[in-house]
This record gives sequence, C-alpha cells and structure tokens, in this order.
Amino acid sequence: MNEAIPETGPELTRVKQAADTLLNNVNKVIVGKKETIELVLVALLCEGHVLIEDVPGIGKTMLAKAVAKSLGCSFKRIQSTPDLLPSDVTGIHYFNQRNSEFEFRPGPVMANIVLVDEINRATPRTQSCLLECMQEQQVTVDLETIPLPRPFMVIATQNPVELEGTFPLPEAQLDRFLLRLGLGYPVGNEEGEILLRFGKSNPLDSLTSVIEATELLELQKLCRQVYVDDAVRDYTIAITGATRNHEGIKLGASPRASLGIYLAAQALAAIRGRGYVIPDDIKYLAVPALTHRLISKTEARLRGRSLESIINEIVSTVPVPVEE
Repeated sequence: MNEAIPETGPELTRVKQAADTLLNNVNKVIVGKKETIELVLVALLCEGHVLIEDVPGIGKTMLAKAVAKSLGCSFKRIQSTPDLLPSDVTGIHYFNQRNSEFEFRPGPVMANIVLVDEINRATPRTQSCLLECMQEQQVTVDLETIPLPRPFMVIATQNPVELEGTFPLPEAQLDRFLLRLGLGYPVGNEEGEILLRFGKSNPLDSLTSVIEATELLELQKLCRQVYVDDAVRDYTIAITGATRNHEGIKLGASPRASLGIYLAAQALAAIRGRGYVIPDDIKYLAVPALTHRLISKTEARLRGRSLESIINEIVSTVPVPVEE
C-alpha cells in the first residue's frame, strides 16, 4: 500500500448521510440487527442481491419490506410455491381482443425491489427464470428481450429448517446472490422492544420513503469511486483463490465472488464514511459473501467443520497487506 490514500470528498459523504438516514428509517420497524441492515444497504449500493436465510418468525420478510418501503422505488412480492410458473414471474404475451394485437403483461419481476419469499419452495424451472434477471437485469419472453427497471434488486428468503417440499437452490443460482445473511433471535431487551413496538400498531404501515430511485442510482455510481489500493485488491484475490485450494473445500469461489467482495467493500467503506477500502472491510465481508458459494468436502462435514469456520481459517492465514 504505497500510494497516498485520498480524502473523503463531499460527494462520498452523501453516501454515508443517505445510508444513515435509510438505516434509521428501517430501524423504526426492525429492532436491533444493525449489522444485517447495513449489509443489505451494501448490496443495495452495489446492485447486488441478498439471500436472507433463517427460521420462521425472525423478521426476514419484514426486513425486506421495510427496506423496500424506505425507497421511492417500485416493489413487488413473489410468494414461491411448487405450482408457481416462470411466466408468473417474468410475465406473458396475451392476445388483446379489443385491438386484435398481442400485448405484454409484465410479471412481478418488473420492479425495482423484488421480494422472493421462500424461494426454495419454487421448482427448479421457476428458480432458473431468475438467473437472467439477477445477472443481466433483463428477461427474455417469447424471444423478446426486455430490460428490467433500474435500480434492480432481488431480496430472497428461505427457511433452512423445514426442507420437506422444497427444492435446494443450485450453485448457479446461489452464485447470483452477493450476500447471504441471517437475522438470528433477539438478544437482551430486543424482544421486549418488539412487543412494545408492535403491540398497538404495525410501524411498517406508517413508514415513508427517504431515498428516491434517481438518488439511489447516483449513490451507486459514487460508491464505484471509492479508492481500492492494489495491495487490497490482491488481498481479495488471495482470499478467494485460497478457497479453490483448501483441503476442506470441494468447490471454491468463482471470479464473480471476487468482484462481489470488491464492489461490496467499496460500498461498505462509503457507508462508514471512508473514501478508501481497508483490509478489515474484506475480512468483514468474507463470510456473508462466500459461504453460499462454496461446497465443502464430505470429510470436512463429517468432522463438523462448517464453511464459516473454514473461511475464517483462510482469512486468518492469508497475509494482510500493511502500509510501507
């Protein structure tokens, strides 16, 4: 790390101010979980998608709806079931008898923020229709390619406990998600605060938008201006590369994972008021950005080695760049 680190300019300060405003707005509904909300904002600022995986009743759907309602963007919800068809997601061409012409009826994926609830209850055929949407931000219906509105973000939820009647997401689908997050049970006095907050009315009903779609697009561009030193970039590549050669991992991280961590680190630095990425940003993002992209070997699973512990082991062994 030899080059002079640039100072945070007034434009990047806008990102932190907007993130703080959005975080405070979501906290009117969600009690605690500041780190999880912050990571959702990171994904939002680098046009990534989020998979929220936890047990029922934790607030996965509530978090997604609170984030969507805090943005002046269009929002649609897809409730995944085994009988959900790809056309129910992307839309269809239908024959309008009034004008004797075929017209396109857009599906719920034609929105800025799309909540796919219980995504693993949809069949593989329906899950696969999201691949093009999430990676290329477009859909192809009857040989016609239609761009999706910008900004575009998918927030998917799934229950990791009840697996009967579900269809595990394939690796190609999981790799499209920038981060996989969990909320966890309330700690301390958080559950009591939830009862007080929701006892009289649902705070989600009175939540208002604090950021418009056009402003969000500008903030996304500003995050790309965050400085990343060559040493930090090489550090990111070293971590993802180590997953491909680790004795406990069968399938390592792809270059898409490296790019995801790189962009997410820029957004995280901007949210925290810095105009530059530090190695701690990469460390912080390693687990949520990599666990869902890796497949551990059978021997590692039999020995009780979780992917989280393997990633933490890799992070602790890869040399951290220091300023000379």
